[in-house]
Amino acid sequence: MTSALFPTYARADLAFERGEGAWLFAANGDRYLDFGGGVAVNSLGHAHPRLVATLRAAIEKPWHVSNLFQIPQAERLARRLVDATFADRVFFSNSGAEAVECAIKTARKFHAANGAPERFRLITFEGAFHGRTLATLAAGGNQKYIDGFGPKVDGFDQAPFGDLDAVEALIGPNTAGVLLEPIQGEGGVRAFPHGFLRAVRELCDRHGLLLVLDEVQTGVGRTGSFLAIEQSGVSPDIAALAKGLGGGFPIGACLATEEAAKGMTLGAHGSTFGGNPLATSVGAAVLDVVLAPGFLERVARLGSVLRQSLAQIEDQHPSIIESIRGEGLMFGIKTRVANTEFAAAALKEKLLTIPAGDNVVRLLPPLIIDEQEIAEAARRLGDACARLRANGAAQ
Repeated sequence: MTSALFPTYARADLAFERGEGAWLFAANGDRYLDFGGGVAVNSLGHAHPRLVATLRAAIEKPWHVSNLFQIPQAERLARRLVDATFADRVFFSNSGAEAVECAIKTARKFHAANGAPERFRLITFEGAFHGRTLATLAAGGNQKYIDGFGPKVDGFDQAPFGDLDAVEALIGPNTAGVLLEPIQGEGGVRAFPHGFLRAVRELCDRHGLLLVLDEVQTGVGRTGSFLAIEQSGVSPDIAALAKGLGGGFPIGACLATEEAAKGMTLGAHGSTFGGNPLATSVGAAVLDVVLAPGFLERVARLGSVLRQSLAQIEDQHPSIIESIRGEGLMFGIKTRVANTEFAAAALKEKLLTIPAGDNVVRLLPPLIIDEQEIAEAARRLGDACARLRANGAAQ
């Protein structure tokens, strides 16, 4: 039977019945090691006991009351995010694109509140991906995603990746700030150097601009610190979170300093579902785990283990793998074959991976994996490389 869904995804002919930790089980009983994590969403893996117990308790209480009333669960989660980060204020949404959209609006409103509404433009970077709304598509600048949707939303000026001189040259009287992902996810797991991030922060300070971060994919512990930007010693003005914040339950958040959020006053923004009791209860349960003593240190340590394993595979299969990049438990394998071909070979080894830009395959395992599962993933990646070589895929 023909699917009734929009045909906007190239879906694998594979469905899963259940999951446990880092593993997914197909209807026929086949067991897959999940190193895609639902594209960095399943931060605590599948059926994590704390998330399951939290959700079961939450469904016995009101699911949704709207933001016309107090929501204690949202208040508590917002306070914990503030306590864990640079931020003073939080706005909850349902997705990463909405969180970035809120971040864009917050930056523009800041300048309007300061009497400079003409300062609405954000400098972004080639290779970025910020979401699928009309504004976030324009911010990302990928023409493939923009074509066919009418005039491109104005207000975004793109610089080449990591080009500080280009950033400075783009600053003008209409510039509001700089928007970037500390590590570009869809763009191929490309990390901005820490020195570059510090230099951008200095540029923003010098010109009265806001530094706006898209940490939708990198945040909530993915790189071994709660926010990836922390590793560069930089504090932003605004940041967007989503994906791992809900561990599989849809939730996004826009975080801002008190000063940066000054324009977001009564009626300035809203969301029907954002911050509802169900979503914020689950988000709090994720933080119970991620912010527990030693958890982020463990992510960083396991990231080093994974990096070493990937380096060995790179050495063993130089005709298949060009380079390894990434931080924490967010890695990219730049391949010498088509990344979709590499991902398909890994799938045949029952290992789930995620293709990205720059001919990269992403590894985004749950943050609760162990060394044995990393070793198993490495074995399967090695077998995938051997499969590709045997089939004559190597260059």
